[in-house]
Amino acid sequence: MKRLAVWGTFTFPLLLCYALAPSEILMCVIAGAFLVRSALCREWGWLRQPWFVFSLLLGMDLVLASAHVGSGHAVLQSVLLVRYPVFVAAMAYWILTDPQDRRRLRVAYAVVALWIVAGSWQQYICGRNLMGYSRWEDGALLGPLWAPRAGQALFMTAFAGLMPAILSLAQRRNRSGLVYAGCILVLLVLTFLLISQRMPTLLFLFGTLCLALLVRSLRMPFLIACLIGMVGIVLSPVVAPQAYNKLVISFEHQMHHFADSPYGMLFIRAMVMLKDHPWVGFGYDGFRINCPNPAYFHGLPALGIPDGPHGGAPGCNLHPHNYYLQVATMAGWPGCVLFCLVVACLLRPMAAVLRRGHMTAGQMVPCVLAFVIVWPLQSTSSFSTQPTAGWVFLALGWALAVCTREDGDGSAVTRAGHGMSSA
Repeated sequence: MKRLAVWGTFTFPLLLCYALAPSEILMCVIAGAFLVRSALCREWGWLRQPWFVFSLLLGMDLVLASAHVGSGHAVLQSVLLVRYPVFVAAMAYWILTDPQDRRRLRVAYAVVALWIVAGSWQQYICGRNLMGYSRWEDGALLGPLWAPRAGQALFMTAFAGLMPAILSLAQRRNRSGLVYAGCILVLLVLTFLLISQRMPTLLFLFGTLCLALLVRSLRMPFLIACLIGMVGIVLSPVVAPQAYNKLVISFEHQMHHFADSPYGMLFIRAMVMLKDHPWVGFGYDGFRINCPNPAYFHGLPALGIPDGPHGGAPGCNLHPHNYYLQVATMAGWPGCVLFCLVVACLLRPMAAVLRRGHMTAGQMVPCVLAFVIVWPLQSTSSFSTQPTAGWVFLALGWALAVCTREDGDGSAVTRAGHGMSSA
């Protein structure tokens, strides 16, 4: 049963790009198989993990909030959210316990990352991708996909799949290793700029910066990649005007007029809703249902945002585009506090790994990735829908797996960037 689940896990990066419903089904099957395995082996120690306990408390809070608003559908959806922490536990304590399986998963991620890179450049050069689609209406490249999800998919697959190899190359005590590491980083940065999705680009740079701060030998390749990326932005009005309009002009406008930007309007609406319902929230999917209500068309005078419709009903979306605000609108501030405790308990063993003076790339990269994806200051998709749920919860389970046992993935990396020994 485990081998079937492991080989199913290797298909996740491809399923999350092309088959969202099968990926959700596979997550449920793996979570269910893990429960069966725990019952057969009478191994329930994972239930006592602090992050899982707080996840259950958060789930119960969401159920109560959904029951408070009187929606049976919301109650059912809240109950079913338990599949995600169970899936994380399955990854950490069952599926990815073998270093060889983690290496194979990393290879699967790397292959999909290279596929996205190739598809993005092909669409940029030819104007249309292999499916016949041109750029999205806002100028973003689709890569080998049919929707503007290439940025998120490339961030998750490239960071988890290619970054360990980049670290290993940077750790070589010769010029060729640094050159190869720099070339791969430059290729990835330029691809992100061509795709023109701002948040995945910023998250990739942020995560790489974190790694560069931990590994000295990565700093020069990262600096060179950033400099070449800046040159690419300077040249983008000529070579990629759509990317320039989205990455520079649109971003500058949104930062100068944040309250009137789509993200600003979502933030204002979520905070107004929380102000009116701070303790219980609106239950599962409460933001989508209540966002068009004119009762919440107000500003935030406490933050210097005057009263006004701020987009009105057209300014709404399916979710507030932030994990923490999403939970807060569903279960109020108590739910948000529980969510923060879940995140803190998840990151604690990862922080312990990163504090070590000697660690492998296979340990360092998943831990940094987990830290980046739960960073609160970012725009996100909903964590309860695919493909985001698959990317996020698989990454968290992967990071926990490398924290709970000695890892044999890749070469040993020292924080100072000197020295290299066999793992």
